[in-house]
Order: sequence, then structure tokens, then C-alpha cells
Amino acid sequence: MMLEKKYLERLPKNQLINLAEFVVKENFKHHSDNKLPESYQNDVNSIYREELSFYEKSDVFTAKDHTGAILGAIRVLKWNYTDVLPLQKIFGINPFLAINIPDVNNIYHIGRFAIKKEVRDINLFKKLLACVAELICSHSGNVAFAECDSKLLRILKLLGVKAMVIGDSVNYLGSETIPIAMTYDGVIDFYNNNKHLVDHNFKQTSKAYVIPNNKVVAPITYSA
Repeated sequence: MMLEKKYLERLPKNQLINLAEFVVKENFKHHSDNKLPESYQNDVNSIYREELSFYEKSDVFTAKDHTGAILGAIRVLKWNYTDVLPLQKIFGINPFLAINIPDVNNIYHIGRFAIKKEVRDINLFKKLLACVAELICSHSGNVAFAECDSKLLRILKLLGVKAMVIGDSVNYLGSETIPIAMTYDGVIDFYNNNKHLVDHNFKQTSKAYVIPNNKVVAPITYSA
């Protein structure tokens, strides 16, 4: 079975509600046997408001099918040191105290990493992650924080991403969620192996580009 043609683009601001809906539904689809709680719309609204507040300082990369439906997403935020990050809100972790790195350059937060359950394309997973890895690896003093589930953490390790666990897990959106940090040194191997997947015309112009089909692989889970 081959996947339908799909493309990668930056998500317009007026489609953030679609992102929020996608992330929440896929979370519960992966971890709760497709059963949405009655209060799931509250989660959608909360994520939408948060992403709306982050939008001007972030990039939201999405993969879509030929109908425009979201197949995968990831958001990277360049922290301004004043916005309250999910890391702080969910785990109570102070980013400045979480790691010991001299001469930190930029601090990023990665979130909304989601792949549609029915899509089993490792190429799509790598392309979304490579877009973010390029930002982290643009300076040796960069660091990124994220919250991800235990399955995703294992996949990152298999792909060569050396993430550091910086706190205890909590249950969030129906899954065990773990706070992690990723430094230049921990991401550079993955980036060097996959930087050919990043289309620089896409990154500079925000124009969508077609992702070639790839063979089906094991299901992929994601972070909140």
C-alpha cells in the first residue's frame, strides 16, 4: 500500500484551530482507543488559544494530503523568555535550571508533534523533525525543550536524537508525557543524516512542496 501524494507547508494563522483539533483527536486516537472524553473540546480550545499567542514567534510545519487535510504537524517556538512555556505550565520546570549549558544562544520549544494514526510513513516523520533540527543546529549554543510520550522518545533515540529527560512524567491528553531537552550535540547526528530532506525554498518562501511517497512502516506516535 502506497500513501497518497502529500505536501508540506507552514500553517496559516487562520488554520490554527484545525491544528488544535488534529492534535487532540490524534492524541486520544493513539492512546485511548479512539474514545474522546466529553471535555475534549476544552482541550482543543486551550491549545488553540496557546498557539494563537505563540504564532508570531513560531513556525508551524504541517503535512497535508491532496484534499488539504492535516496528516502531520510540528511547531517550533523561539522563546522570548517571558511567555509561559508548556514545560513550565504542565511540569513546573524552569528552563534556565533544567540543564547546565554554558553560553546558551537561543532557546526553542517544540510542540504539537503529531502524525495521523493511519499514516505509517517514516519519511514524513523525518521531514517534520528535520525542519526543527535545522533551527537547533544553526548554533552550537541552541537548546530545545519538548514534552513527548514514551513511545516517541524511543523513536527519537532510534533515529539518533539524543534527548535528555529533565523531569518526571505526567498524564497529559490521554498519554504518559515526559519533559525532555535537546541540545546541538544531541541533535547534530540526526540533522547531518537527514538535512537533505529540508527544502530551503519551502523554508524561505513558505510555499508548499510535494513530499515523495515512501513505503509504509510501523505506526508513529507523537508529542503534545
